[in-house]
Amino acid sequence: MTESFRRSGEYENFDTPHQGAQQHASSAVNPEWPPPPAYQPVQQTAQQAPQQTMQQAVQQGPYQQPVVEPTAVWQTQAAPAGGDGNGGGTALLTPVAAEPGAPEPKKKRTRGPLALLAAVAIVAAAIGGGTAYGIQELTGKDQVVSSSTTTSVVPSSKTGDVASIAAAVSPSVVEINATLSNGSSTGSGVIITSDGEIITNNHVISGASSIKVTTSDGKSYTAKVVGTDSKKDLALIKLENASGLKAATLGNSDGVQVGDEVVAIGSPEGLTGTVTSGIVSALNRDVTVSTDESQQQQQQQGGSGGWPFEFGGQQFNGDTGTSTTTYKALQTDASLNPGNSGGALIDASGNIIGINSAMYSASSSSSSDAGSVGLGFAIPVNTVKSDLASLRAGGSDS
Repeated sequence: MTESFRRSGEYENFDTPHQGAQQHASSAVNPEWPPPPAYQPVQQTAQQAPQQTMQQAVQQGPYQQPVVEPTAVWQTQAAPAGGDGNGGGTALLTPVAAEPGAPEPKKKRTRGPLALLAAVAIVAAAIGGGTAYGIQELTGKDQVVSSSTTTSVVPSSKTGDVASIAAAVSPSVVEINATLSNGSSTGSGVIITSDGEIITNNHVISGASSIKVTTSDGKSYTAKVVGTDSKKDLALIKLENASGLKAATLGNSDGVQVGDEVVAIGSPEGLTGTVTSGIVSALNRDVTVSTDESQQQQQQQGGSGGWPFEFGGQQFNGDTGTSTTTYKALQTDASLNPGNSGGALIDASGNIIGINSAMYSASSSSSSDAGSVGLGFAIPVNTVKSDLASLRAGGSDS
């Protein structure tokens, strides 16, 4: 029974609540009411319920409804053994004086499953935020996770070490000898697949009747042209019957900054595997080169010192002719000489960031002035990557 009731006139009104409570406690039980329980009421110990509020006492004593002062606190006491002879005693309520100045007891809120779940969620959120903050503190970055577009070819402890970079990347750089109708051309190339795909400059192999490639370990291969793009001065060749070659790692030229350390590897004047180093001197240089095959062959036969190009309205290493193309290039002071064309420009971690393509040479002057003067240019590797699918399909010149 979840509701309690009383009949009209069952209790009398008294001036004092204690007077009414005593008469009610000593009055006989109305026989029309349901009989008291046949079991002994459970006596609560001090540990289980040291104090009960009026509301709790009324719930445990459905047959008694005492009226108490607002600040009164009630405790239950077990009735004497034997009770009223009906097989069980009735719990009596005795008032306990409240402590002077003590605040009114507050109803204790039960902490149910929803409250527990909310608390767990708050703790989990706090731990999650703390974990993220800890990672940020350790990494020194605003983002927990950062994606890199390049890899480290050399150990991190060897970053920037020219000897380590040369040892790691030299096996991926080759010497290219192209036989032309009226002579030969020497340049360099970069292996990009283990079965012998090689990127080089278009002007290195343009007009070639046959191509011979020599790897860093001295092995020679015959190569065929797969595709060319004269507007970007790029070409893709493929070695015949090659496997197990070490492919270079193509980096990200968009992340290059002026002042970054670089290494150049190639075969200047047929000197295979020559290594030089320097820095990136400038970005986005407009370099104009010749796309005229006959002009190229004339320059190579004339021994003018390298592929002709122009910059800032001035022509270098010979006349570029009337058929030219212009591209954005990385400028470097790493020493480049004829034969470095098509070779690798490498960052401090060993990634390819450019294909060397043009250089200023004073070899047309006296022999004492011959050699690199620190003005070299490379096609950014991101240009190479964006053109690779076209080159594999034959290139834009097909």
